[in-house]
Amino acid sequence: MEKNLNIRYQEFENDTQLNALEKKLFAAASAARLQAYAPYSHFLVGCAILLDNGEIISGNNQENAAYPSGLCAERTTIFWTSANYPDAKIKTIFVVGAPENGETKFPTPPCGACRQSILEYESQQQESIEIYFASTSGIICKTFSVKDLLPFSFDRSFL
Repeated sequence: MEKNLNIRYQEFENDTQLNALEKKLFAAASAARLQAYAPYSHFLVGCAILLDNGEIISGNNQENAAYPSGLCAERTTIFWTSANYPDAKIKTIFVVGAPENGETKFPTPPCGACRQSILEYESQQQESIEIYFASTSGIICKTFSVKDLLPFSFDRSFL
């Protein structure tokens, strides 16, 4: 039997359509992107996380000549946040990515490993995490849970 799977997401034409808090997260992720260490891929990614206590934490991708020893912006930021704010819940993750010397209008979504890591925290806190992903300009996408990006997910409930 063939079935269809639908996901829910919202699309913004550009950052001018964001509300004040969303713009603040976009700006924080964009600023963090500029500090990324990406001498091999030259693809810079920044991430901003909004916690339930109102704190905004940002981070970026960190590459290493010994691939795959580097880490994506999302996991760098999530892991640092968890280590330093273990009792806080993650409300929102905002990701901005684009080539170092250029731009793309295509939004940069989290990779599979980052999606799985976000799922772990969403499962742990038993609350959905909104995920925005964007480039430096152009369309911005918003999902309401990582399960929109990882519909057949494997989490702690299987163990």
